[in-house]
Amino acid sequence: MNTTYFTEEHESFRKSLKDFLQKEVVPHIEKWEKSGTIERFIWKKFGDMGFFGIAYPEAYGGLHLDLFYTVVLLEELQKINSSGFAAAIWANAYLAMTHLNAEGDERIKNEYLAPAIAGDKIGALCISEPFGGSDVAGMRTTAVKQGDKYIINGSKTFITNGIYADYYVVAAKTSPDLGNKGISIFLMDTNTKGISATKLDKLGWRASDTAEIAFDNVEIPAENLMGEEGKGFPYIMQHFALERLIMAINAHARAEYALEYTIDYMAKREAFGTTIDKFQALRHTLVDHATEVEHCKIFNYAAVARLDKKEYVVKEATMAKLKSTKVADEAIYSCLQMLGGYGYMEEYPLARLFRDSRLGPIGGGTSEILREILSKMIIDKQNYKPAVK
Repeated sequence: MNTTYFTEEHESFRKSLKDFLQKEVVPHIEKWEKSGTIERFIWKKFGDMGFFGIAYPEAYGGLHLDLFYTVVLLEELQKINSSGFAAAIWANAYLAMTHLNAEGDERIKNEYLAPAIAGDKIGALCISEPFGGSDVAGMRTTAVKQGDKYIINGSKTFITNGIYADYYVVAAKTSPDLGNKGISIFLMDTNTKGISATKLDKLGWRASDTAEIAFDNVEIPAENLMGEEGKGFPYIMQHFALERLIMAINAHARAEYALEYTIDYMAKREAFGTTIDKFQALRHTLVDHATEVEHCKIFNYAAVARLDKKEYVVKEATMAKLKSTKVADEAIYSCLQMLGGYGYMEEYPLARLFRDSRLGPIGGGTSEILREILSKMIIDKQNYKPAVK
């Protein structure tokens, strides 16, 4: 146990979570990976256990715990070898629900956040677009105010939980001529007239539901604007710090899982009269990866500790995701190689881990975009500021 950040209470939570995942989730993973559909009952079980409410106020059914409980949740979700299932859970709990909590008014919190914490509503955050990708400011979806309504037109893509969701948190331009200063955030029910969602077929994350969503003259009440009109971009940027840390933690956790599995495999696999964990080339390769992963983990924990104190850690979170996802990809690639032909077989975990891990340097901002953000901060001395609601 890392006593700098984790207490006995954290470790007790980790044990109960592990037991829950082994009992309630693991028996269904292979079915969900093959079908591409996570059955609805598990969301309610997560809600009943309080797992969706870890970070949220008690007033809405949450537990209001520190961010290291979230770290425990993310790490253990990576170690059941379905990043797709993990993504569906954390995209609901920490993408969509984060906006409900931060920008939603009391009505929204009571009607959406509380049921989401209970596992009765599933949410999806809709930002990326077919022609935009990581270019948030270049989005084309519009929201035009007409009386007491907004009319939404446009499309979103790569939306996790896009089919499962009961509600969407949607970014749209209310003042297209103002660029990133003209973006606002809206809430809408997924059964609203004019919304259509198409499931996408992916390389990895097979259990998760990723969709392209179209909005055709979708009418929503003006009261479904979240926060202030025109403040959407700083809201999104502010929450990206949490999303990027989530993906960094996911990366170091799945890399750890791959290394642990590979060490166990090497201790049992024999070649040339000895177990392959005695081969110096493999030993040194493995410990190099273990060192890199440990460096990432300690950096990620330090960034989480600062975020938990409400510090603005956009730079550190961006660095964490950039480095951790690269390190995880490289470690998992090597681990698959160490299993030889078995690493390529679906009955062993490395094949799925390899596919799932590849999304790390893409989702939540590509590595190329992250490098440019860091270039602006480090070289151009650009100073990003948190949103003020």
